[in-house]
Amino acid sequence: MHRRSHWGSLALPAALLGPLALGAVPAGLAAGAALDAPAAHYVDSVSGTDWPGFGRTYGEQHFSPLSEIDRRNVARLGLAWFIDLPPGNAATEPVEVGGVLYYLQGLSIVHAVDATTGKELWRFDPHAGEQAGLSLRFSWGSHGLCWWNGKVYIGTADGRLIALDGKTGHVVWSVQHTVKGGGQFISGAPRAVAGKIVVGQGGGDFSFARGYAAAYDAETGKPLWRFYTVPGDPAKGFESEAMAMAAKTWSGQWWKWGGGGEPWNAFAYDAANRQILFGVGNGYPWNSQIRSARGDNLFLCSIVAVDADTGKYRWHYQFNAGDSWDYDAAMDIELADLLIGGKVHQVAMEAPKNGYFYVFDRTDGKLLSAGQIAAKLTWARGIDTKTGRPIEVSGIRYRNGHAFELWPSPRGAHSWMPMAFSRETGLVYIPRLSQGLTFDSRGIDAGENLRVVGANIGEPKPNRLNETSALIAWNPVTQKLVWQVPTFGGWNGGVLATGGDLVFQGQLNGRFSAYEARHGKELWHFAAQDALLAAPISYQVGGKQYVSVVVGMTGTAALDPPSQHGLQFDYRTQRRRVLTFELDGTAELPPAPPAVIRGGSDPDYKPDPALAARGAATFGFKCGLCHGPGAVSGGAAPDLRSSEVPQAADLFRAVVHDGTRVADGMPRFDELSAGEIAALRQYIRSRGAELRARTLRPPTRKASPGCRALPGKACGHGL
Repeated sequence: MHRRSHWGSLALPAALLGPLALGAVPAGLAAGAALDAPAAHYVDSVSGTDWPGFGRTYGEQHFSPLSEIDRRNVARLGLAWFIDLPPGNAATEPVEVGGVLYYLQGLSIVHAVDATTGKELWRFDPHAGEQAGLSLRFSWGSHGLCWWNGKVYIGTADGRLIALDGKTGHVVWSVQHTVKGGGQFISGAPRAVAGKIVVGQGGGDFSFARGYAAAYDAETGKPLWRFYTVPGDPAKGFESEAMAMAAKTWSGQWWKWGGGGEPWNAFAYDAANRQILFGVGNGYPWNSQIRSARGDNLFLCSIVAVDADTGKYRWHYQFNAGDSWDYDAAMDIELADLLIGGKVHQVAMEAPKNGYFYVFDRTDGKLLSAGQIAAKLTWARGIDTKTGRPIEVSGIRYRNGHAFELWPSPRGAHSWMPMAFSRETGLVYIPRLSQGLTFDSRGIDAGENLRVVGANIGEPKPNRLNETSALIAWNPVTQKLVWQVPTFGGWNGGVLATGGDLVFQGQLNGRFSAYEARHGKELWHFAAQDALLAAPISYQVGGKQYVSVVVGMTGTAALDPPSQHGLQFDYRTQRRRVLTFELDGTAELPPAPPAVIRGGSDPDYKPDPALAARGAATFGFKCGLCHGPGAVSGGAAPDLRSSEVPQAADLFRAVVHDGTRVADGMPRFDELSAGEIAALRQYIRSRGAELRARTLRPPTRKASPGCRALPGKACGHGL
């Protein structure tokens, strides 16, 4: 079953293997395999000239071997060029091939630009908003795209997988990957795998969905295989032996809920063993007592390996059996070869939400080690390395309405923002998060889907210490922390490691930093003027190394009250951007407008507390996911307290009920009655009135100690 090559992927860190690394075979290359032109871009040990896919290569290490920019000269790093982006999702990782940078913005609108100047070459709009239907309520857009053999591949909010000509942006083919209008969407980056495009989907938190991963022919879009992550209705038969096996771990009538298990983000290709590894999301509903009162519920919250050619099951490891806390395992999976216990192991590494870092033998899925990366962890006492199962703390299973405090929260100790593995240092760099929530199943009504999904989650405690973040350097061999630096607020950005002994990462407050990879000293930073969540990339054109990153707030990070950390995000005026850096770059950003949100004038407003209270409930269920709790926007959507739309009843109904702005990402809520719309409108107007009654001060912008750089300029610190 497991075809293990004696070549393996021996591009090991010199720090771990010494001279052995000098004779290494390119990582990810199977014995005797011939590399064609597109596949040559994806070998882990290639030069790093291009960055063709999410994570750069098959091994998804988020590592660039380029070293022109290094710890000795990074203080000279400056802005080469920038592009202002319109409102919409900007938490997306670009790709670069042959001097062309491709990036997504908004609802998977693709841009191709000259990677050295930012000059636009073409643009493609899939018009996903107009076609997404129910899916538009839950999808902010995609985290990335990929390149293969001259084509660029994207997923959309309405569940299409689209291939575009890389030179012209013209559609080569398009397939409907998800059930159209069923609440599923593609938010993760498609992956190019040896002539195939592999993709999953999201929506398992909100819809009666059954997850699956699928492969399509990269040239034609022909479906090749599909692997379901949870079993369907037994009366209809099972698609495979794997599904029959998984069904034994479920109880009740789980298929009526769909089950969830969306593989929405993480894929890696193990070319040495010709298998694809992917991470599986949480169950639907979250509460297993409703979904399936007994059993492990395979393959929820698991890493699964399948044959790359057939999609047939190879092996799996489940991080959280019978998950009830949204502990996704869809965080990035990174492949490497490590010297552990005197033996070289082909490994897969993952830090799922649950607070542990895992190292597996990727040939058979055997757990080699697990270490706690979470700053605080209350749900388990450790991982039993003999059984591979967590040692759970009692009282975390919703029994008898028992409330419990969960650390980490469903946000996870590591979320979708990618970590990075450096072949130079042998360390993994993880954007760690820390937050706790109180879970309580009392009052759950299985007919109220959003409440079931949310499992009646309590609010974070107001103490700011409950929400912190850090960049940590982790040794995957010893499972020990090497260094850590605190980052601003409760979220931070994806990570890039480079051959110049550098680690790049952005923060919520717009600080884009380069750290020394072995000790964590900040050597340089740049004031980007908006939140950085996406991971940077690095590439080389004309012998010069560049670093690019897309800047802007989006997604679940925007659900936190911005004022909690002294920040203010304004969807309308704050600039989302593509930033590209080079040594001695001289471009500068214009001064940032103050992000101050004030309640607009509403002369006809009359208070009606009872009506507003009814509207508050509707807002919480329908609107808060994008526009923020209490109508306080975190930057993913407009702050409605200052909007003029609610002032006009006809206009408000046209936007909310009739969907006149679906193209801009505003969903249609045509199930709302006239009374519900009136109450919703009253609530929003009341929040605007409250805002007008007080003055919001603009955020204080502080430079770091010893740095006098103005916003939009770089600040370098020498060694």
